[in-house]
Amino acid sequence: MAGGKGTRIREATDELVPKPMLPIGGKPMLEHIMGIYAAQGFKDFAIAAGFKGEQIMSWANLHRHEFHQRGWTVDVHDTGEDTQTGGRLLKLKDILIEPFMMTYGDGLADINLHALERFHFDMEDKGCLVTLTAVNPPSRFGMLKIKDGLANLFTEKTQSDVGWINGGFYYIQPGIFDFINGDMCQWEFDVLPVLALQGKLAAYQHPGYFQMCDNWRDWDRLKKIWEAGAAPWARMSKGTT
Repeated sequence: MAGGKGTRIREATDELVPKPMLPIGGKPMLEHIMGIYAAQGFKDFAIAAGFKGEQIMSWANLHRHEFHQRGWTVDVHDTGEDTQTGGRLLKLKDILIEPFMMTYGDGLADINLHALERFHFDMEDKGCLVTLTAVNPPSRFGMLKIKDGLANLFTEKTQSDVGWINGGFYYIQPGIFDFINGDMCQWEFDVLPVLALQGKLAAYQHPGYFQMCDNWRDWDRLKKIWEAGAAPWARMSKGTT
């Protein structure tokens, strides 16, 4: 999924480039994400582009020979600038005829995709159509405990204090398209809640690293981690699972 406008990070994109094309260490964030998949043997990519999608198409065409040498298949699809996330997925229905994985173009993790796959197929036996990856988000705020007007504890909140959220790495059955009704369907608000109510949504718990690039501060953090040679997702790009 690489079609959104990234309005919360407009100070970085200036709304002139799609967020997945923001560079980290000289290559687009999108390529970092694809590297996580490719290092674990998943090398066929369908990119659902929208806002400034021509830039993603130009990038893919420019690097097509390089991708071919890596064994990657990279196809960019114009799914429309105003199409919602569920609608973007629906536009790829004709090529997604087998179980597939999906993620967004702005989240990095050291996720074991084979573990996600195994978990999904275990849960498919229970009727689940979609497995999402639950992650512990990085803390943004310190934690206070207050008694009688006094702050008697101040500490940085850990990931375990925050709880589980949807990290956006999915394994999906093609039957999901029966739940998507058109371009304006929002995956997160129109599809996932229905699946949850029907007992068709599984959650694989990833206890490791996860970082969403939601704003300029997130992007700056990701760049600094990469420049320091300490990027957790790079371990997956090097084949460590």
